[in-house]
Amino acid sequence: MEAHLLNGVALAYLGDVYYELNIRKYLLNLGITKVNDLHKKAIKYTSGVAQAKVIQKLLEENVLNEDEINYFKKGRNASGPGRKNIDMALYHQSTGFEAMMGYLYLTNQTRADDIILLAIDIINREA
Repeated sequence: MEAHLLNGVALAYLGDVYYELNIRKYLLNLGITKVNDLHKKAIKYTSGVAQAKVIQKLLEENVLNEDEINYFKKGRNASGPGRKNIDMALYHQSTGFEAMMGYLYLTNQTRADDIILLAIDIINREA
């Protein structure tokens, strides 16, 4: 499967799953094993608000290359009207983050994993 053939929403669909899986592995590695606790902790990293904060920080700190920014924009611009529980701008940004993650999963898994570690660090610093 080639990333450039997928639309932004399809990339976000894939990126969301890869990001969520890695967050869950991270939490299990911390020794958290109760499902309810895992779910509560995971939301801290995987909510749309958290993902929007991460992408904003990555953009501010010039961490992303041109292709990553382009795929972020592809997902951000393709996302629909949003959800009731999150501001529309944050929803678009989080969808863009997920699309970028989907692109990286398909093209450079090592880079995807590096971005996930940065995301964890960003969220942990804000806690």
